[in-house]
Amino acid sequence: MEKNSAKQVFDIFRELNGVPRPSHNEGKAADWLCAFAERLGLDYDRDGNNCVVIRKAATPGYEDHEPLVILNHMDMVCVADPGVEFDPDNDPIQAYVEDGWMKAKGTSLGSDNGMGLSMALAILQDDSIAHPALEVLATTNEEDGMSGASGLSADFIKGRKVLNLDSEDYDTITVGAAGAYLQSHEIAYHSVPAPAGYSFFRLSVEGGLGGHSGVDINKGRGNSNKLLFACIRSIADAMPLVIASVDGGQANASIASASSAVIAVPADKASDAVKAAEAFAAQLKAEYGQSDPDLKALITETGACDEVLCDRAAAKLIQAICDIPCGVVDPQGCDSETTPVTSNNIGIVRSNGSSVSITTHTRSFIDADMVALGERIKDIVDADTTLVMSAPAWREDKDSDYLAMVSRTFEDVLGFAPKKVEMHFVLEAGYYVSKYPGIQIASIGPKIVCPHSTKERVDISTVENIWEVVRRILPQM
Repeated sequence: MEKNSAKQVFDIFRELNGVPRPSHNEGKAADWLCAFAERLGLDYDRDGNNCVVIRKAATPGYEDHEPLVILNHMDMVCVADPGVEFDPDNDPIQAYVEDGWMKAKGTSLGSDNGMGLSMALAILQDDSIAHPALEVLATTNEEDGMSGASGLSADFIKGRKVLNLDSEDYDTITVGAAGAYLQSHEIAYHSVPAPAGYSFFRLSVEGGLGGHSGVDINKGRGNSNKLLFACIRSIADAMPLVIASVDGGQANASIASASSAVIAVPADKASDAVKAAEAFAAQLKAEYGQSDPDLKALITETGACDEVLCDRAAAKLIQAICDIPCGVVDPQGCDSETTPVTSNNIGIVRSNGSSVSITTHTRSFIDADMVALGERIKDIVDADTTLVMSAPAWREDKDSDYLAMVSRTFEDVLGFAPKKVEMHFVLEAGYYVSKYPGIQIASIGPKIVCPHSTKERVDISTVENIWEVVRRILPQM
């Protein structure tokens, strides 16, 4: 197989990673995309949510063919290793290559979905490919609410066939995606003077693999928020305990890998608290030694705090986190034994001086079950809850002519027939199916491992292969 070089894809990706693009703050990325279109002399539109569509006219002979939408999102989940100074609103991603993989130094890489977006932009600047009229659509806030996709106007795109480049399993065509129900809960509290005669400790659960709270939710990884409060409860069940602060997780759509709290217990119970935490740490190692081997619980003495959470709020917080379902809730496979139907993730638990913020990200292929679980979680927390996102699930017709053509192209180019799978991540497709009647969607992409984490990496060879598949699909449209 003679492949066209994907160098231009990687060049665009490196340029894109110099543009900060966290969810909710994609203005700089939208500016960059508009400038990219202007540089190529292409027509574009930008809406009030900073979504951008760039249009390229059909090549000669394809003028009467149906337009194709190439769909990606411009935002990324921004997380950093502990101790790494990283401002996602201003700092670039520092990518490097190692052993055939592209990675990032101390942060998430942004290959989800920056690599797919880079392929789409490379198509726009490559005049050697025959194609119908193209609409390269880049949406915003896909990772934390999908407000970009949900807010698109009915006339923002004209095409009714969509090639989405936001999949992460190289040998598959994604033909379905779970829905998402993202909620933010605020447990209000008032601070009270710290009790006299108490010893203060920093209790942490850290070193976890973390990862994507959809595709990695069934891999046996520990959620540090959930485990931290299990440890706190094990201590609180044996002695009086107060909480001064809590800081857990980095992103709503990531499995929390590091969480900590400052707690205090009566000084004469301090040694018992340490023993309880150490016993919990041993239990953690026994349970997660294989699936999350570096996960650990630590307790260290720290300086006293002047104020702590009131007892009512602390008890409510412990009860809520311990009772919220976390992980796979309904394990019955959709189209395979390994794809769960329903799950929930506790992304962030953080105190701010007047309330503790908790985010929960519920996913399911059954919309009614997703909403029911979300409402159950709302009742468990019993606090001020905001529904951030309710995105519908999506299931494509696996026997459509469009999917058959994409599958044949895979086989012609790469020598194997891709699996058609439904994935436990959220795609914007559910919105498009309801917003644009008759739309058909195929989702493909390179191999991305550990998205939404600092271990995120993309297999360079699969980028090259998917690039060639995309190039071969376009003339067949």
